[in-house]
Amino acid sequence: MNRGMSTAHLTIDLDALADNWQALNARTTAETAAVVKADGYGLGAARVAARLARAGARTFFVAAAEEGAAVRKAVGPDPMIGVFSGHMEGDAGILRANRLTPMINSVDQMLRHVEQLPGHRFGVQLDTGMNRLGLEPEDWAQLREIALRQNPALVMSHLACADEPGHDMNRKQLRLFKEMTDGIKAPRSLAATGGILLGPDYHFDLCRPGVGLYGGEPFDEAKAVVTLDLPVIQVRDLAEGETVGYGNSWTAPRACRIATVAAGYADGLHRAMGRGITLFAGKTACPVVGRISMDLITVDVSGLDHEPASLQLLNRLQTVDDLAEAAGTIGYEILTSMGRRYRRSYVSCSASADRAVESIRDKLRRRPDLLPQSLAE
Repeated sequence: MNRGMSTAHLTIDLDALADNWQALNARTTAETAAVVKADGYGLGAARVAARLARAGARTFFVAAAEEGAAVRKAVGPDPMIGVFSGHMEGDAGILRANRLTPMINSVDQMLRHVEQLPGHRFGVQLDTGMNRLGLEPEDWAQLREIALRQNPALVMSHLACADEPGHDMNRKQLRLFKEMTDGIKAPRSLAATGGILLGPDYHFDLCRPGVGLYGGEPFDEAKAVVTLDLPVIQVRDLAEGETVGYGNSWTAPRACRIATVAAGYADGLHRAMGRGITLFAGKTACPVVGRISMDLITVDVSGLDHEPASLQLLNRLQTVDDLAEAAGTIGYEILTSMGRRYRRSYVSCSASADRAVESIRDKLRRRPDLLPQSLAE
């Protein structure tokens, strides 16, 4: 059976995303922000941020200033948008034009910021042992009073091992963060998704979940946000002993049927996943056989009583973390690697409802005579 070539279809459930934000928000009395860096973890920062803003998020975080500009267009003028990379050389214009809040990471960044954007809102990122970004305790001791006199929007740090609740590093970083920030008036933030799940000692004034919003671990209660349907190009019959794919890496143990689907490592489906994953026809699992190649994956569909038009890779039965485990990586990488060839659609019942309500409101503003007399009075 031959089929015309088409692209895989990625469906993004914006309501599930909002539900995940609300579920994490319910776990803390602190403000709950949203991390939408890397183009909303690969799902489209503008659509993601706009939906989270409707859900109640009032603070967003991105990795770089350019990302912040796109988010600003999506969420409007009021929310704070923090930039984790701080104030990089050449950023002054974009920070000013989009009212972005750089998270200052070094003495050099602090000097650059006060010289180039005096009076512009900023935050401070502290290094409490991750040795990645932020002011180390010695630098913070020198800059603390200068920074605090300028009323920073936020003072934050990042946990290295929050997805391992029993890890000693969590308590060590919490203790150091408190030592570095106790007594300050500025809002404080330490917890991302894993930190929220560690409990209220880690919450401070603002939590900033990222991967948990998108359905990833360690937030096991998260709803699935993405589904991925791969079109079947061809189905063929194999005899026992025939091989499939590059390197003859799989040999048919019996007569079987093999479907070839249109996706591969060029679409972010790592070659290393290999036979560690399955595709689904409804709830029926169909194992991947042979190697994942650049554009194609081969799947054993012998268990089906029909020839499928498509097979599903991501759903509630197989999550981004399941794919990550098979590839020897993490769910973050799977999400942010989703290929540009995918045809994308966004699902949001509440967005449709919001548009309908706003349409009615607009009509009533223009035609108050349409109101029932009791309401008009």
